[in-house]
Order: sequence, then C-alpha cells, then structure tokens
Amino acid sequence: MSDEASLRSTLHQRGMRMTPQRQLVLDAVRELGHATPEQVCRKVQGTASTVNITTVYRALDLLEELGLVRHTHLGHGAPTYSVEEHEHVHLACHRCGAVDEVPTETLDDLAERLHRLRGFELDANHLALSGTCRNCRRTEVG
Repeated sequence: MSDEASLRSTLHQRGMRMTPQRQLVLDAVRELGHATPEQVCRKVQGTASTVNITTVYRALDLLEELGLVRHTHLGHGAPTYSVEEHEHVHLACHRCGAVDEVPTETLDDLAERLHRLRGFELDANHLALSGTCRNCRRTEVG
C-alpha cells in the first residue's frame, strides 16, 4: 500500500478524509525539508491561494498525531516541521540562525550514559542544540 493510500485508510478509520489541503501541507513539508507553519502556508498558497494559516496549523497537528511529521523548536520562534522519517539532531547557530544536522547516533554515548546514570531514555529525534556554527566561530577568531 502506498503512503498516500495508507494515510487515506488511517484517516478513514478515524472517520476523517484526506482533504486536498492536508495533502498539500504534507507535500509542502516533504518538499521543504524543515519548515515553520508560515513557510508551509506560503508554499501551499502557491498552489491553493485560499488556504490560510489556521488550516495549515490544524493539518500539521493532525499529521503529527498520525506520526507523519514531527516538530522541533530551533529557538524562540515557531516550531519547525519535518517528515517523520527525517531523523537527525539539529544544530542551531544562535548568532546567524544557520541550522545544520548530525545523525542521532552522534548522541549515542550521551544517551547510554543518561540511561545508565539516571534511567533516562533520550529521544534524540526531537532535539535541537544551540551554539555557534563554524563560520561564526571563524569570524570571532579571525
């Protein structure tokens, strides 16, 4: 069964249907990679100009509930959404705003240590680390 057919089936089981707006929101998140609701809305409005930000937020909430997208807070702004299979840790530069990614496995040693010392199970798929990127550090030193 295709992803789209699976999504339609899941929604049908919940007494809902796959609306064109929901599909457009999901397609926009997939295409943009990482996007705020406002960015998703602008992308969707390129195809369907009548879709508003409230519709986008509702669709994102539902798609996250269904496990198709996830959100991460990359700072003090709106959450950033990405597709569920997109697993990584975000590295957000608090100077220039650049966002980089590293595999979740980068934190395996930390996750193991937290589990051993505190019994804490780390979910690194929903994590953003703040710091200073390489480019900004070079301008500090140079």
